[in-house]
Amino acid sequence: MTEYPTSHERRQPGAGRPPAPADPRGALLRTPEQSSSLPGASALPVQSARTGDASQGPAAATPCSRRATGQVSADVDMTSSSGSSGTGASTPPPASSGSEHSQPSATEPDAHRPRPAPEGIPAQPAAEQDRPPRAPGAKERRTGQTLPQGGPMPMRRDGDRLRFVGAATRRIARGIDLDEIVMGLCRATVPTFSDAILVYLRDPLPVGDERPTGPLVLRLRRTDRIPEERDTDGGFMPALRPEPSELSAMTAELCEVRPGGALAEVLRGVRPVFADAPAARAALPELLGDDLVVPGGQRAILAPLRGRRRVIGAALFLRRPERLAFEADDLLVAAQLATHSALGIDKAVLYGREAYIADELQRTMLPETLPRPTGVRLASRYLPAAETARVGGDWYDAIPLPGSRVALVVGDVMGHSMTSAAIMGQLRTTAQTLAGLDLPPQEVLHHLDEQAQRLGTDRMATCLYAVYDPVSHRITIANAGHPPPVLLHLGGRAEVLRVPPGAPIGVGGVDFEAVELDAPAGATLLLYTDGLVESRLRDVWTGIEQLRERLAATAQLTGPDHPPPLEALCDEVLDMLGPGDRDDDIALLAARFDGIAPSDVAYWFLEPEDAAPGRARKLARRALSRWGLEELTDSVELLVSEVVTNAVRYASRPVTLRLLRTDVLRCEVGDDVPQLPRLRQARATDEGGRGLYLVNRLARRWGATRLSTGKVVWFELNRG
Repeated sequence: MTEYPTSHERRQPGAGRPPAPADPRGALLRTPEQSSSLPGASALPVQSARTGDASQGPAAATPCSRRATGQVSADVDMTSSSGSSGTGASTPPPASSGSEHSQPSATEPDAHRPRPAPEGIPAQPAAEQDRPPRAPGAKERRTGQTLPQGGPMPMRRDGDRLRFVGAATRRIARGIDLDEIVMGLCRATVPTFSDAILVYLRDPLPVGDERPTGPLVLRLRRTDRIPEERDTDGGFMPALRPEPSELSAMTAELCEVRPGGALAEVLRGVRPVFADAPAARAALPELLGDDLVVPGGQRAILAPLRGRRRVIGAALFLRRPERLAFEADDLLVAAQLATHSALGIDKAVLYGREAYIADELQRTMLPETLPRPTGVRLASRYLPAAETARVGGDWYDAIPLPGSRVALVVGDVMGHSMTSAAIMGQLRTTAQTLAGLDLPPQEVLHHLDEQAQRLGTDRMATCLYAVYDPVSHRITIANAGHPPPVLLHLGGRAEVLRVPPGAPIGVGGVDFEAVELDAPAGATLLLYTDGLVESRLRDVWTGIEQLRERLAATAQLTGPDHPPPLEALCDEVLDMLGPGDRDDDIALLAARFDGIAPSDVAYWFLEPEDAAPGRARKLARRALSRWGLEELTDSVELLVSEVVTNAVRYASRPVTLRLLRTDVLRCEVGDDVPQLPRLRQARATDEGGRGLYLVNRLARRWGATRLSTGKVVWFELNRG
């Protein structure tokens, strides 16, 4: 690492001298000879990299390594201030043992080398074992305090503090969430500024303009300290010598701030205070508890953390007794660290709340679970465009329809923002409502197009709407500018279905066309959004072809007679995405067509006459006998008679009766009356009104659905 001069003055004579050896903790100071050769002894100290060998000169200086990663620090960018390379002396000038700028020899063994200062922050000097002895009675130049024999050196100059504050605040500002910001504060201050730090935050943290309710409670959020390597007698650590991870166990985790108490007064004052201040002496036991002994004098700083509108916590900086005490200027450093940390925490809490709201919005817009309609199995996947903003306009849905049919929907609103998610939710709700009316697919898209135009002129979306009938083994599809679906046949052949593309929803004034195709048993239909097949690295048709090839290759693994499992198939499809292919949200819906065999379906038309209930009972009895379900005869006859009686009472056209044998026995009765029946409690004197009550008590499930031509009342019974 090279170095910049710390002053804007021109290069002075003697600037080509080799840099002085570094202090074991990373504090890089000049030797007396270097200081005397420069005009203005009060100039800011020049930082230099630690030299691996004193005889190598400045050209062999190695860059400081980032702690725990080994990368070169980018926080302090310095270039060389030395003269022309190759001409300097190869041996640094000798250090005086009595000067405050004394440095240890480059060849001195480093028995207790502490961890390096993080992120290029000017580090504090080491403890007495890591530096040469001082002359007796030596004094610190700025304060005039007598330095202890062999004691450490502080950050004595304003330049050191400015560089430290700049690097520390940059590290704190890099955090996005709450834990990253608090960890950045701890790592930036230990061991450079303090030997230990305790960070307390309000519990719960207020969000934005929320007014906190209840008492002010502080919770210990994080602690950090230099690992114990020596005796801690007389320090702030107890005599049990705990492990570094146990610092939090020695302090009170929760602290309720008493109104009008000493701690409340310190927090209200906002400014950092030394531990020996009158207010702090009474506040620290309230914060830490009575078990932790805080070092005396100016070896602890209590700094309140104030956000935009209120105090949200406190930070306690501690130094060991063998280290020099804090100075008055260190209060300004602590204030800067506390201010930047508190404002960052405020923003992180706001960001977390907005991310939570966006995540919940997206979660409620998509179906929590897929239905289990008769004759089809379903699986789905959804991947957001980015983990930090998990909202978008892609959606999928599966809607059960009358007659054991199911509607399969997949759509994509332009963009992937909160607005797109809100529009998506409105369109999905509209599609569900239209599906409940049993409208044809092209009519559903037409009404969705009108709804999008009512939402705004720039509300654009693509959508594909398909209706699968397991009895006829047919599927009807209408498309509005969406990528075509892919049908994987049982033998392993993957086919891109030829569906009219149509115009996107929101264009207006366009017509949509529906096509009816075969849906053989064992086939799998894959509906998806364009994020799966289109990216900056490939166009949409290239992606569709890759998807078709991936489906065919996956089907070959299970053989021609066994389709691949749906969940595994979805995972295989998503694995085709490369690292650079995630430009948009991805919604995926897979439907395996099992169908219902014709031998498992019984269908009749009944004239709306008084004899219809009796004929319905006879037909149902014959079908159950043919299927070997005689044990259900009594229940089915009773329920069929009640439902058909209600239908013929008001119908003017023939009534339909259909029995379906799948994993359950399903009975459907349809008529041309749109009014839906309602369950009610019949009184003792009523002659009717008990038919639906019997259905509700005896059937496994039942329901009524309005159609464009009337309604269907259905019920299900367990087999066996």
